[in-house]
Amino acid sequence: MRSGEESRDGRCHHPDGQLQPARVSGPVCELQRQVPSHRERPVPAHLLQSDVPDIHRTRGQHARVRYITNPAHLGNVRTVEGFRELMTNTQLRCGADLKLTASIYVSSYLRPETAQGIFLNFKRLLEFNQGKLPFAAAQIGNSFRNEISPRSGLIRVREFTMAEIEHFVDPSEKNHPKFSSVADLEIMLYSGQAQTSGQSARKMRLGDAVEQGTIDNSVLGYFIGRIYLFLVKVGVSASKLRFRQHMENEMAHYACDCWDAEAKTSYGWIEIVGCADRSCYDLACHSRATKVPLVAEKLLKEPKTVSVVQFEPNKSAIGKEFKKEAKMVMEYLSVCDACYIAEMETELNEKGEFTFESDGKKFTLTKNMVGVKRFQKTLHVEEITPSVIEPSFGIGRIMYTVFEHTFHVRAGDEQRTYFSFPAPVAPYKCSVLPLSQNQEFAPFVKELAEALNRHGVSHKVDDSSGSIGRRYARTDEIGVAFGITIDFDTVNKVPHTATLRERDSMRQIRAEISQLPQVVRDLSNGSMTWVDVEANYPLFEGQETSKKEN
Repeated sequence: MRSGEESRDGRCHHPDGQLQPARVSGPVCELQRQVPSHRERPVPAHLLQSDVPDIHRTRGQHARVRYITNPAHLGNVRTVEGFRELMTNTQLRCGADLKLTASIYVSSYLRPETAQGIFLNFKRLLEFNQGKLPFAAAQIGNSFRNEISPRSGLIRVREFTMAEIEHFVDPSEKNHPKFSSVADLEIMLYSGQAQTSGQSARKMRLGDAVEQGTIDNSVLGYFIGRIYLFLVKVGVSASKLRFRQHMENEMAHYACDCWDAEAKTSYGWIEIVGCADRSCYDLACHSRATKVPLVAEKLLKEPKTVSVVQFEPNKSAIGKEFKKEAKMVMEYLSVCDACYIAEMETELNEKGEFTFESDGKKFTLTKNMVGVKRFQKTLHVEEITPSVIEPSFGIGRIMYTVFEHTFHVRAGDEQRTYFSFPAPVAPYKCSVLPLSQNQEFAPFVKELAEALNRHGVSHKVDDSSGSIGRRYARTDEIGVAFGITIDFDTVNKVPHTATLRERDSMRQIRAEISQLPQVVRDLSNGSMTWVDVEANYPLFEGQETSKKEN
């Protein structure tokens, strides 16, 4: 079945290719077919309003295009259903002879996320980490979704940049050693329970949220805390940021817990980062498909006896039925995990058979071909399929949120606008502004520019003839964090000093030229604050000379 199609039991495929129940996105017409599912939950009326982000109201449901008409002359209702691919489809030309007049094309899909490449390289990554858990891998790149209705600038697009971290951890030891560093953070949390009961989001200490079970485990809690610190550091307003937990009716079937970092913008609350505990689902699926066990070994302190569940194939019956393909069937059955075996056993008992797909071919096994064997086994080294904690960052959405949250208008002057980008993400950290175009200023401009380059500080020299106030306004408009002004006191007095201006407060200090590049560098990397600068240097109140002294 293609992604975006509906199965016969009324469920829809998500962009990641996994089967999920169709979900309600608004008031449902009585004529719409409802298929019960053990995963579906009733959606409270208050959640059908705009408080839940648009991105969530369209997930799962946006694959279905439905038109309902009621022709007056027929007196009945006609329903037309269609389906759209949620992944971006393309055609690839293939074949050894590319000069063929009749080209051969195969249907392919652009990746909907970057994560799967990390899962496929799990064995190499584990080896690189000396076979030990936990470890993590990160990747940034373009992803593609067949967005039905692209709109809202960077919010809903078909091609976008994602940055994802896959943190692999022992499922039985989901305790992060650095959680204490974020446990005291007070974060706005909007739990699933609060959503279903109609309550509002509330601030909660991260450590308390993990202890009370609101957040499933401390590894997930640690990454939520780090995501919060990152977003605030790059310019997202803490007062317009919350973490919303997925409800039962939208939680992916493989996820233990999932939280979205959401920012309030002019488009409402939008998801900008997702953080999910994906359990061991991805590695288990790739193991079955590739017939390569993607597991880690864990040395046990003491031997333990465990229950083992395996398929018990009837080689004779399978060989007789599938001939040359029997080996493929046997390999597939040998790498199946206990959860999958239990599901197929249920299907085998209820229907007498189950079907699976391997290498693009479907196979149906009956009771006389395969059974399930359970036995006890003593282990000294345990093979475990790691769980995965996945923070997933939408770079475009984060950028848009930063733009909107940092855009301001000067009080009393609507024509003067500026971006209050934090210094670490500002495109230019500093501007160099000579007060005059006199040649006496040129050596100081050159000295400062070279010193800023040596300290790795990106800067912009504006030696145009405009007034200093107008040039301040120009640099403020593009978010330049600081400005060094070379005035007549710089030229006339020894030691040579210049002023340093902070963009948001417009306050200035005066310091020696030789000290300013290092001060700007420390301000830009966060090792110093403007409060520290004002405490160490005198405030600038006005220059004492206004022209070159003889």
